[in-house]
Amino acid sequence: MVYPSADADRSILSGLRALPAHVAWPLVVAALLYVLLLALGGKLLNDADTYWQIALGDWMIAHRTVPHVDTFSWTLPGAPWISSQWLAQVIFAVAYGALGWSGVVAVSALAIASAFGLLTYYLMRHLAPMPALALVMAGFVLAAPHMVARPHALALPVMVMWVAGLVRAADEKRTPSYWLLPLIALWANLHGGFTFGLMLIAPLALEALINARADERLYIFMRWALFGIAALAAACVTPYGPESILVTRRILGLGPALALIGEWQPQDFARLGGFELVLLGALGLLLWRRVTLPPVRILVVLGLVHMALSQSRSGEMLGLVAPLFMAAPLAPQFGRHTISDARPLYTAAAAALLLLAAAMSIVLPLSLRYEPRAEVSPTSAVEAVKASGRTRLLNSYDFGGYLIAQGVKPFIDGRTELYGAEFFLRHDAAVNLKNVGVFYDLMRDRDIDVTMLAPSTPAVGLLDRMPEWKRVYADGIAVVHVRVGG
Repeated sequence: MVYPSADADRSILSGLRALPAHVAWPLVVAALLYVLLLALGGKLLNDADTYWQIALGDWMIAHRTVPHVDTFSWTLPGAPWISSQWLAQVIFAVAYGALGWSGVVAVSALAIASAFGLLTYYLMRHLAPMPALALVMAGFVLAAPHMVARPHALALPVMVMWVAGLVRAADEKRTPSYWLLPLIALWANLHGGFTFGLMLIAPLALEALINARADERLYIFMRWALFGIAALAAACVTPYGPESILVTRRILGLGPALALIGEWQPQDFARLGGFELVLLGALGLLLWRRVTLPPVRILVVLGLVHMALSQSRSGEMLGLVAPLFMAAPLAPQFGRHTISDARPLYTAAAAALLLLAAAMSIVLPLSLRYEPRAEVSPTSAVEAVKASGRTRLLNSYDFGGYLIAQGVKPFIDGRTELYGAEFFLRHDAAVNLKNVGVFYDLMRDRDIDVTMLAPSTPAVGLLDRMPEWKRVYADGIAVVHVRVGG
């Protein structure tokens, strides 16, 4: 066996000591957050949609194609439907097939931690460590409520790199590099949020035009326009071509139906929470330090704040994107990153935490045994539905993902853009007895012969009082009724 020489050892150690702070700190942040997310891994599985995301990934692997029509529900079989997040679903299916829920948690935790590690890296290109880390911590608090094992989590590091590339080009008063185009293509195959990334080109192009000399503006406009067209073309490099872009319009076109979905609802300020604390802290800092930003970046940050206020799921956009727009303008006001910030301790801490993260990847999944929460996993109730032999099922919205995973065709599930606003609102009005006539009409029109609803659903009490329906199973998660009469 050949052992390294002493000179080689000294060379390696010298290289490690040379690791700059803006590289060491991102590794530290990513490793710490990865271990934290593994420790809280069960919370990453709190979303009911994770079930059908994995089931769809399995379907694509088995059929070696992507879906173009619905094959999972019994209410809209064969209806046109595409999955713009097909690649993330395949990744989740592979992770689940290899390591079970531990694989799903590990992949999600790694992606989220990597996104914040990259955010730290890009911020510390401008800011001193303390203000950069403060922005990262605030971003993590804002994004935390939407940290679940779903395709958007896998797209977060791609989003950070894309936005950082655009902002860096604007900071350096040049056109974005065409090497960014593979990122938008990858994002377009991971999650539909890539349309947000495309829209960010416009304000940065506007800023470039404002800052340019009058005789250069036409040239700069043409350069940014060409990049925008190239980015749009790259985003169409998916199995569905440009149709992936239209999915976002369909989702946003759901209108009032979105207000019934938790993650699309506005922020709740009835109790003091992380979002409000960050918002109040930011307002206090603005008043204390008289922080200033360029006009276009003010508009972008205000737009992100509006999105986060009106849709709680957009907190991650505010937490991960806004700091990238703010970093360069804030550097003169809060301290720039300098070479003197480098310390040998950074390297040792980064190495130790990376080793810890690697060890915890094995220890925590084995000791914690991750499982989705019981409220979205009505195991016994689904067995009762199967035992009934009935197939025309009316289910609660949150049970749809688990039903698909168990091979039972649901009435409705988390693919809201498939069902449309009218279908979704009618289902909500029926099961919540907002209009009893709608409930009776739906039961008759769809010839429902079995129901599986959450115990708190108003329709459960009505079914208990209808002589043609019999309660055959109930627990704290779901109640099953079977039609026994006409």
